[in-house]
Parts: sequence; C-alpha cells; structure tokens
Amino acid sequence: MQLEHVNLVVKNIPASLKFYQAAFPHWRVRSEGSGEWYGKARNWLHFGDDYQYLSFSDHGEGELRDNTGHLVGLAHFGYQVKNLDAVIERLTAAGFAVDKVGASNPFRKNVYFIDPTGYEVEFIEYLSDIPIERNNNLS
Repeated sequence: MQLEHVNLVVKNIPASLKFYQAAFPHWRVRSEGSGEWYGKARNWLHFGDDYQYLSFSDHGEGELRDNTGHLVGLAHFGYQVKNLDAVIERLTAAGFAVDKVGASNPFRKNVYFIDPTGYEVEFIEYLSDIPIERNNNLS
C-alpha cells in the first residue's frame, strides 16, 4: 500500500505549481480542468508522476490553521528525498526560503518550507537504510 495522492485546496494554482515544480522537477502536469464542487466553480490540476500526485483545487475560502497553534487540522506533510541539499537549492532559487531546519540527527536531515498557500512541507533525507536508526528520537 502507498499513498497515491493528496488533494490540496490552494489559494493560487500557478503559484503552488511553481513551488512543487521546483521541489519535484521530474513530475509533470498529469491533467487539469474545471468544474463544480458542491455548487461552487473550481479549477483543478494534478501534478505528479505515473504513480503519485498532488491535486490542486482553487475553490477554497478562509485561512489555514496556524502552524504554530494547537487547532485540529493538517500540521504538515513530508517527502523523503535522495538529495536534500539539491531540493533546498532548487526551492531557494525559485524564491522560497527554508522556514525551519529539523533537529540534528546522525541518521537523517530535514527542513521545512511553507508553500504559497501556507501548507508546511517537510523534506527529509535519510542517512541510513536501517529502520531503527532512521526512526530514532536522537536530537
């Protein structure tokens, strides 16, 4: 079993696409269109590869939960990457700053970015193939 897609309601599809294209240059726009979602017009776009993707829709209202707060809701989602430094370089070159660096750990390194809508996205590179090391609490 694997996660196939995440559906994100975003403020601006082109701005979101710019962020995720910088993070995942090997992904592509799989499909896009417009329609209605429970009585409200929306545009949508699927961005990914043949097996996983992000779905963006632009019909949302209001603000996301505060990432530093305690309200129920999505805190962040994370992607395992092979080369964290390359991801950081691509995102910063596209105009996005690292929001925070993860705790020091001998078996992984990670950073967090905030996408154009305000979703917190973690990128993590594991420095070990041993699960007990990858999943430890050392900091």
